[in-house]
Amino acid sequence: MEPIKLLIIDDSSVIRAVINEVLKDEADIIVVGEAKDPLIAREQIKKLNPDVLTLDVEMPKMDGITFLKNLMRLRPMPVVMLSTLTTKGADTTLDSLEIGAIDFIAKPSFEELIANKSIFKANLIRKIKFAASVDNKNHKIASASSKVDGSIVHSFSGCQRSNHIVAIGASTGGTEAVKRIITTLPSNCPPIVITIHIPETFSARFAKRMDTYCACKVQEARHGQKIKEGNVYIAPGNMHLKVEAKGGALFCVLEDSIEVNRHKPAVDVLFNSLELLGNNVQGVLLTGMGQDGAKGLLKLKNAGAMTIIQDEASSLIWGMPGSAHALNAHVKECSISNVAKEILAYASLDRSSMKEVK
Repeated sequence: MEPIKLLIIDDSSVIRAVINEVLKDEADIIVVGEAKDPLIAREQIKKLNPDVLTLDVEMPKMDGITFLKNLMRLRPMPVVMLSTLTTKGADTTLDSLEIGAIDFIAKPSFEELIANKSIFKANLIRKIKFAASVDNKNHKIASASSKVDGSIVHSFSGCQRSNHIVAIGASTGGTEAVKRIITTLPSNCPPIVITIHIPETFSARFAKRMDTYCACKVQEARHGQKIKEGNVYIAPGNMHLKVEAKGGALFCVLEDSIEVNRHKPAVDVLFNSLELLGNNVQGVLLTGMGQDGAKGLLKLKNAGAMTIIQDEASSLIWGMPGSAHALNAHVKECSISNVAKEILAYASLDRSSMKEVK
């Protein structure tokens, strides 16, 4: 196979040099050019026909978001954003994912590069290769289907049993997939706990952003917080999220322990904590790289839970749901556009009729 042609777009000569350095011995990726601003980048794209771009979000002459909007309108192609782990950087990166960027990677400081250069290199290579594998024809870049339409909210008569709970796991492409689900849920939806593989700053900003879009209440989970209907709880980006049953109620538990499946938070940690609740649980596994959540979903299925995976056609990457599919960990497989309806349909069943869905 031909190596992936990469164009680096960043106003920092240091960052451009770092990316060149970490990729110099990577046979599968070749840096075909650099651009210090979007105006130069436009000409480089025409001249070099790259397969993937890395794009800084803050540049002179034209900011990264404006450039990305123009690119996705005129010449859609895979883009990996380089983002600072600040509140402003998180907001801008979430904007870029809504517009059509494939993924993002944290821009390292000089000190971080000295301490963790190998980690940055491994993540950069993995994300560039993944971006190059995405079929842009199937990646609905800035399409109407990815935008929030507040008029589309499903009706729901309410949960027919106490302590019914929905657990959702996602990774790459997960912020947009989760948005597609929770923005269509009514204010009385079953409680939902979510683990996404995003950094700490991003999880807080993502929760706040979703809360402005949704009829239900969306928040970053807090340790010891009681879980209630009509609420969505998102795991902080540096803590595992578990659910604990105590005194006839459910509570969020945050755990600062080692990574699981190379992630913290990890989807398997969330799913495993719900195994004892049996058929009062729905486990949902969405788009993402890797296998996190697949084994946990199988445990939930074996315990009697409803388990749902996103189908390949609507997934940005079918790694996590595909791994669950290989284990036969799912009861249902459906498009992202149907997940919310499936969640509400199962939540509306009483115990006597739940066997019908198995």
